[in-house]
Amino acid sequence: MSSTVRSGDIIHLNVGGKRFSTSRQTLTWVPDSFFSSLLSGRISTLKDDDGAIFIDRDPSLFAPILNFLRSKELYPRSINVHMLMHEAEFYGITPLVRKLQLCDELDRSSCGNVLFNGYLPPAVYPVKRRNRHSVAGSQFMTGRAGPVERAPVRRSNTMPPNLGNSGLLGRTAAEERTSAGGSSDPGLVRIICGHHNWIAVAYAQFVVCYRMKESTGWQQVFTSPRLDCMIDRVALNAKVMGGSLGDNDKMVAVASVTEIILWSICPDGNGKEIGVFSLNVPAEALFFVGNQLIATSHTGKVGVWNAVTKHWQNQDVVPISSYDTAGSFLILGCNNGSIYYIDVQKFPLRMKDNDLLVTELYRDPTEDAITALSVYLTPKTSKMKHNGTHWDIL
Repeated sequence: MSSTVRSGDIIHLNVGGKRFSTSRQTLTWVPDSFFSSLLSGRISTLKDDDGAIFIDRDPSLFAPILNFLRSKELYPRSINVHMLMHEAEFYGITPLVRKLQLCDELDRSSCGNVLFNGYLPPAVYPVKRRNRHSVAGSQFMTGRAGPVERAPVRRSNTMPPNLGNSGLLGRTAAEERTSAGGSSDPGLVRIICGHHNWIAVAYAQFVVCYRMKESTGWQQVFTSPRLDCMIDRVALNAKVMGGSLGDNDKMVAVASVTEIILWSICPDGNGKEIGVFSLNVPAEALFFVGNQLIATSHTGKVGVWNAVTKHWQNQDVVPISSYDTAGSFLILGCNNGSIYYIDVQKFPLRMKDNDLLVTELYRDPTEDAITALSVYLTPKTSKMKHNGTHWDIL
């Protein structure tokens, strides 16, 4: 086959006497396969009388292989797994071989209907992180939802229990956990979170990010330095909405007691520490809303980092008993019977009109705590819309 064949050309194959036609792109999307070598000229070819490339293999087994190359889907009930795996290994279709191996393991598994997608070996213990001073540790503003008094906190299944006080007491609690035995094991997986085709795995004092590629499977992309304290929370943003943000296109963050450390992950896998921020109280929830990193505590603290302005800001609200997100909005249910919302995209920009930072959406006449929030957006809704008087919250 000539190496000058264009990527859009139609390729005619004669597999064991049966004709097949497909595109060069379909045959070669798996790197280093039989077909990529064949069409690049690295493997000599035989052609039949009509000019089709002849392959002396079973045509009945080639048909599902070609369907997989076209759709990247596999229908294991209609095939002989062992025979097809042998053919897939011959053709070098690695993603198909993996899927067939999983099907074979499922048939032989004693665990029931459990499908394992792969095994990630233990991460290499990283070097210790160089200490840096936290930023914005004491920066805060009070908005309309920010009375000074602290009402008794009512527990909710949507907010985790209090992790302890900040400062020395919080550090002491963390040190006690570190010296408590099993939880201090550096190889112990403590937290796993995922976003799109990425996962972040938090060990006791460092975090590792993996990325899934269709042709090669899971790949380790980033490992953070080893921290001084144990990791309590992890947040991952693997796909920034609304366009590229350069070095901040992929981000991972961890919380350890009151401190939040944020890294950006470059395309080559190298990580860059964006900053160290303080919520001033233990962070009980850590997550992204679009490009913004959010940390909250039931005591009434909200921290926001904006990827555009590179600004971290703490906000005091009344004690939080539940929360949810809707587009770029953070919805807070508080134990004074009110629901507040924050547009986190605009949050760091609205410094002068302080009352607009946190806006009251609803207040219960009896002041019963809002213990659960559920916001539903239709598939065509990109963000929550406010028509002046009404929000759709279920």
